Amino acid sequence: MNAEAIEARIKAGMEFDRVEVSGEGCGFQAYVVSQEFVGKNTLARHRMVYATLGADMGTAIHALSIKAYAPNEI
Repeated sequence: MNAEAIEARIKAGMEFDRVEVSGEGCGFQAYVVSQEFVGKNTLARHRMVYATLGADMGTAIHALSIKAYAPNEI
């Protein structure tokens, strides 16, 4: 899996204002801004992003660093 494929999956799985994914191999970094994060804690936000990637988390993607913000936090 590559950064572009991960970015596309996140975008397809949730409403977003901004999504950027970088990295290669099995380690990636995601920057996600979404209205869906309003009122959610960090763990809930990360779970929402992980849910868009399904079974690939832990198999095709071994490490994903997530920075998740609500629009009013940036």
